[in-house]
Amino acid sequence: MNITEFSLHSSKNVFNSMAAGITTKLPDLRKNEMKENFEDFQTLEHRLEFVSTVRGIDFINDSMATTVNATWFALECMSKPVVWIVGGYDKGNEYAELKELVKEKVKAVVCLGINNKKIYKNFKGDVEIMVNAVSAVEAVNFAYQLSEKGDIILFSPACPSFDLYDDCEERGNKFKEAVRNL
Repeated sequence: MNITEFSLHSSKNVFNSMAAGITTKLPDLRKNEMKENFEDFQTLEHRLEFVSTVRGIDFINDSMATTVNATWFALECMSKPVVWIVGGYDKGNEYAELKELVKEKVKAVVCLGINNKKIYKNFKGDVEIMVNAVSAVEAVNFAYQLSEKGDIILFSPACPSFDLYDDCEERGNKFKEAVRNL
């Protein structure tokens, strides 16, 4: 089976699927059963969750990405131009490891949170457009205005949600609700 046939495309999920595949060899499961599972497996809510396509723009909810590392994997698997919604309660993030991916894949940044200075400082000059938003509705509306057909709007905050929301689930649900109301 080729990894392009997997339903989940991030390198993190490919690695996890390969590990699962090796594990299934232990009880000698059938290859066809394993192949069907890799083709059909759906991601968990708020983890690179496809929400909708609106006028040719895909919306991806990755609200559970509360670390720079998790967001790195999300950005790494994007195959179209990205409008990236990032931000939240900064717990001392070092954004340097995202710079190359942002330069390569991100066309605009929407900062969602109360204090976005560190995000601006790290990515100013890497993307042409950076805007602030103080709610998921505002972030989705800005991102939608900045995108065009064929783009992806990726909500992968790299930060916890505590500055505006009780938890990642509430934040992700607000994002999805805002997308559905476009």
